[in-house]
Amino acid sequence: MGLLFAVLTRLLHGLMQLAGLRRQTLEIEPGTLMNIWIPRESIVEADGPPLYIPPKKPAVLLVHCFAMDGIFLWFPQVLALTRTYSVYVPDLLFFGGSTTNRTERSAGFQAEFLARGMKILGVEKVTLVGVSYGGIIGFEMAKLYPILVHSMVVSSTVIELTESVSYESCKRLHVSSWADLLLPETMEGFIRMLTAGAHKLPWLPDFIYRGIF
Repeated sequence: MGLLFAVLTRLLHGLMQLAGLRRQTLEIEPGTLMNIWIPRESIVEADGPPLYIPPKKPAVLLVHCFAMDGIFLWFPQVLALTRTYSVYVPDLLFFGGSTTNRTERSAGFQAEFLARGMKILGVEKVTLVGVSYGGIIGFEMAKLYPILVHSMVVSSTVIELTESVSYESCKRLHVSSWADLLLPETMEGFIRMLTAGAHKLPWLPDFIYRGIF
């Protein structure tokens, strides 16, 4: 994605570290890795793999939409919440640094992935905050793991992405399918995706969009 994206990434990572978060990679199972930002105080350094302790403050799990990775969406909220909450910001599978060699692609699989990551980190109860795709996964996670998901805040999402919801949404957005919107192949398509996901997309010079795209 170019030099600009690399600079933005470095800047955001520095801000997260100043906010008290640390980037970790968890092995959920052989072949499945989670990239996640977690409170620095929840890590105990030891010989061998790090040890994780339960959060000392109420836990908030921020689940991103179908774009980039978690920290690019949530960094303003992280800076505002870390004094009061233990904040966790994962990359969903196939975003950022999270990968798997399994073939599942469902929201239920993503929910299982998040729940298992929370278990490894010693988190027993979260307030889940999700936007768009992250909200869909959040609803699935609340259904499958009701003891873990204590409460939810969601925005720009639906409980389940049914065929009728997809049809009406694509019609309103003037696209033929979700892939046309969410996997753009041109700069114009990329800007259209950002416009659809923003209340009012700020004006930016074309070179910034090119650097991210």
